[in-house]
Amino acid sequence: MGRVTRKESHAQTRERLVETAHRLFLSDGYNATSLDKVAAEAGFSKGAVYSNFATKHELGLAVLDVLHLERAMSLAAAVRDAETAEERIEAFARWAEDNIGDVGWTALEVEFATSNRHVKGIDQALAGRRRELTAAVADLIEQQATDLGLTLPLPAEDAAVQLLSLGIGLGVQRAFDPELPVTSLVDLLRSLLDRSRPAE
Repeated sequence: MGRVTRKESHAQTRERLVETAHRLFLSDGYNATSLDKVAAEAGFSKGAVYSNFATKHELGLAVLDVLHLERAMSLAAAVRDAETAEERIEAFARWAEDNIGDVGWTALEVEFATSNRHVKGIDQALAGRRRELTAAVADLIEQQATDLGLTLPLPAEDAAVQLLSLGIGLGVQRAFDPELPVTSLVDLLRSLLDRSRPAE
């Protein structure tokens, strides 16, 4: 096995820092977790953090990117093997019940946005990630419609905005009231499919 290059070592350090921050931000909270703690838990000096991330919020954005990718992939995996529209709705309902309102995830999203609201460029960074997440959900909706031979009653991106808006609102409420059902979100998806028509 060849020696690890400087570039590879840098990438490994960055990945380890993001993994550690991911765990600590979710378990302890964004504001309560210092860069010193992230560095120590990852087994690096604080200088290693700053050689990869100029600021704590830059590290926070990297963690949010990982979270968004994880959730998008888990949703895609949840509906992958479902065949009929009803099976897909049921698979989505199970995914929503398990994921919407996850305390660590929800708290991190809210805490990061509110704590950094005055930091220049954060609003644009979060808006860009919102657009990327919306596009990913829209792609998944379009794929499901294609698989089922349906034409959606509205653009997939509009459907994605509706589902994400309701899902995020439910997530915040379920974070402190986990008994709140996800039925309204499932009903919205069912309505979307019911209003679809066979593709020509």
